[in-house]
Amino acid sequence: MSKAININLIFIFTVFFGVCVLVHYILQVGALSQDIFLLDDYERRLAALFDNNRNLDIDFSKMNSLSRVDGYLASRDFIKPVRVNYIRLLESSVAAK
Repeated sequence: MSKAININLIFIFTVFFGVCVLVHYILQVGALSQDIFLLDDYERRLAALFDNNRNLDIDFSKMNSLSRVDGYLASRDFIKPVRVNYIRLLESSVAAK
């Protein structure tokens, strides 16, 4: 009788352990699939941010281009010089050496 109880107890413990392992496996697969989904989402967001950053760099370079300087100066009531006078340095000055 004690042998039959031991076999039944071992069988119940084995089934219980198998069910616990199966539940753990299902939970791990669910967590893994959720992590993969989040990783794909983060990669898409990162790619969108890189594209946005590249577009902002292009826009920034367009805003700082020399072609826009004339329009900026004209809007601020600057006038173009008519005649330019340069300062002549003497040969003995420090700047000439």
